Formats: sequence, structure tokens, C-alpha cells
Amino acid sequence: MRSLSDTLERLARLRAVKPATPTGSILEKLDHFGTNPGALAAWQHVPQQLPASPALVVVLHGCTQTAAGYDTGSGWSALAEDYGFVLLFPEQTRQNNANLCFNWFNAADTQRDRGEAMSIRQMIATVVAERGIDERRIYITGLSAGGAMANAMLACYPEIFAGGAIIAGLPYAAASTVPEAFDRMRGHGLPGTGSLQASLRDASHHDGVWPTVSVWQGTSDNTVVPDNAAAIVAQWQGVHAVHEQPSQVETIGRNLRSVWRDDRGLEAIELYTISGMAHGTPIDPSSGYGRAAPFMVDVGVSSTEQIARNWGLAASFERRDRPTAAPSQEGTTMQHPSSDGAHNGIQSIIENALRSAGLMK
Repeated sequence: MRSLSDTLERLARLRAVKPATPTGSILEKLDHFGTNPGALAAWQHVPQQLPASPALVVVLHGCTQTAAGYDTGSGWSALAEDYGFVLLFPEQTRQNNANLCFNWFNAADTQRDRGEAMSIRQMIATVVAERGIDERRIYITGLSAGGAMANAMLACYPEIFAGGAIIAGLPYAAASTVPEAFDRMRGHGLPGTGSLQASLRDASHHDGVWPTVSVWQGTSDNTVVPDNAAAIVAQWQGVHAVHEQPSQVETIGRNLRSVWRDDRGLEAIELYTISGMAHGTPIDPSSGYGRAAPFMVDVGVSSTEQIARNWGLAASFERRDRPTAAPSQEGTTMQHPSSDGAHNGIQSIIENALRSAGLMK
């Protein structure tokens, strides 16, 4: 484990980065959403043309970011305007975390009905009631610390969400202190699969259908290393009762998409592996959604648009005002039969798929 002085040095460097808050944000403040035990702020965006019983997407920013900054970079509000769904943006405050990170490593903030997790749950309940949200179509996504907190929300309130997308995030309950958090980000001391799956099951008393999970990871991310994406996939495999090896791996340009289907043949877990991408959210400004900024990485892939499409949001309503973006280049699909023998783990599967696609030697 790293020394305390090393941890403090890392925190000081992060604190020196000022969050970019763009002027002219279209987000509106959400007030009076409950007791707010986590002392978070909240913002929302409601499209001008809102259908009856719309979907809701909860979006969590990363460290050193604000809700407005992440919205501008990711393009979620523009997408919501085009397809007609409501957005909720919880926002961290410096009183809670000097670097504006959601406290994903703090048990007091990541347990059901406690701290920041409870505040986000209260925000969701308020928006659902005020906007007539279809409670079967509530989703959550986030980057980095926001991705880890999105995973915590999926674990603590699985009955609330239809699906979640975790971008450069971490497994639920993988750390309990700041030094441990830094170690886990770099792949040191990650809990084993059994422990990860037990933490997920113990977070609630859920006995119904579990949310689908989409995991996004850059192969060159040295801030939250790819071992974390593998651990997230492993954590969710238990509740979805899927095989360790993916049902399918497809190449999309230079990137990979691995899929784990449940016994009904439905896609329960997916992993997008973005070749050469460092830490951040994958965007494609040419799609009309998002713009390059710190931790908003132009790799020619709009994770925002793809996530919404996977959730059925981009196909639910006719697109408004914008020309349809050119389809992404599809490559070969590789089917992988399930195996009941010994497995080398999710990380080796990712590496084998990368080698098969010519992306790794």
C-alpha cells in the first residue's frame, strides 16, 4: 500500500485542477429533494418536447468536474432534446470532497439509505414524481468516481434501475479508505471474485430482476487501470448467472465489445474496450453530441449515444433537429462457446480478444 505522504501528494495535485464550468449551461437546479444526508447538489434537464411517461437517466460526473461541465463534454442534454427523456445530474460539493469526487470508497456514503447514496435516491424519487417518469426506464451512468458511485447505486438500489453504464469506474465496495482507493484504481489489492459478488448481493435484499450493466474502459488508462473493468464484470456475473467467458466478442473499428447473455439469451453485461484510450469518457463530437475537454476523450466513439441506444432510448422516439450520424464501422463477430472447465479470468479473455483483433501482441 502506498504511503500516506504519497496519497496526500496525489490529492494535492488533483485539488490544483480547477473544474471547468461552462457558461450558458441549460441545466436547472433541483431543490427540496428530501433530507439530503449526503449534502449533494442536484441539477436536471427536461427537454422542451417531453413525451408522456418519459425515461430518466442519472448522470454522475468525475473528479474535478461539475455537472454542467460533464454535460457539455458528454452531450447528454443534446441527446435528451433529440430523443425526449429527462436527465438528473447529482453534483458533489467541495465541503464533501475537495476534489469533487463522489465518495465511492466511503461506506457511510455507499450503503443503502445512507449518505450520498441516499441523497441520489431522494433526487430520483423527486424527479420521478414531478415529471411522471416511467419507473421501468430509469438508468444511471458515470465516469471514474462517478462510475464507481453509479455502480454503488446499482448495488444498493437494484430494484430502481433498468440498467447502468460504468465508465472507467471501479467495483462496488472495493475500498474503504483513501489510500485503498488509490491502490484499487491502479489495480493493487482488488478483492477476489467471490468477495466482490458477496458485496454486491449483501448491498440489498433484492430478489427480482437485476439491472443490465455496461462497462467502458480504455486500454491505455493509467488512472483507473483495466483490471477494474474486469473486476466489475466479474462482480456482476454472479447475480446474472452468466458464464465467465463472454457469449460474444465483436470488433467495432479498432475497439471491442464483449457480451455476456443470460439463460434467456438477453444481454446482461457488456464490456466496451476502447483501444489506446486514456482515462475519460469516450466521445465523438462529429456525432453532434459532446466536445473534447479534460477527461472527455475524442476517440471517434460516442459512448453517450451508444449507451442510450443500448438502453433503447435513442430508438424510442423520432430524432429531432439533427441529421442522423453515420453508423460506426462494424467488423467481424467472434462467437465464443461457454465452457465449464477452468478459466483464466476475465482479464485474460480481454487480452485474448485483443490479440484476435490484432490490437495486442
